[in-house]
Amino acid sequence: MGLSGVRMPNRKGTKGLSASNGHNGHNGHNGHNGNGVLAKANGNSDKNDKNKAYRPTDKEPFMNERQREYFRQKLMIWREDILKEAKETLQHLQDENQNHPDIADRASSETDRAIELRARDRQRKLISKIDAALHRIDDGTYGYCEETGDPIALKRLEARPIATLSVEAQERHERRERVYRDD
Repeated sequence: MGLSGVRMPNRKGTKGLSASNGHNGHNGHNGHNGNGVLAKANGNSDKNDKNKAYRPTDKEPFMNERQREYFRQKLMIWREDILKEAKETLQHLQDENQNHPDIADRASSETDRAIELRARDRQRKLISKIDAALHRIDDGTYGYCEETGDPIALKRLEARPIATLSVEAQERHERRERVYRDD
């Protein structure tokens, strides 16, 4: 798990520990091409063969249909991965629900359970952010800073597809937060 408590796929496409920087961002390198898994399940693999290596660029119009679909698929795959992992964790917690006769084992088990539940709570909040991002794609506001209305850099959206602020606006927000926290 990363520092955020969210288990993220690593760059090689296998489940593993992410070198998270404390953000719940998604690096998008989870073995999927951004839209291949869902498309194949929908029977659209021919359409996605040409999109396989697609990455949004600054050379095309910002948040055109192709970019919106790319980020929609990326967010949906991320959401499905989180839900799948949550089901696995729930099953694991149910399987582990045993009464340990040794007090140290019981304490260790309870600590592990508390950590897992805290991680699930973070993921629940992350799913709501993913759902909000999908809603913004539908209403046409995705990719634009909520504070300034300016486009959010594609590199930022690649790294953190749930971003609602541009890098500059986020930095201002964090500086203000730091000032109030220090008081």
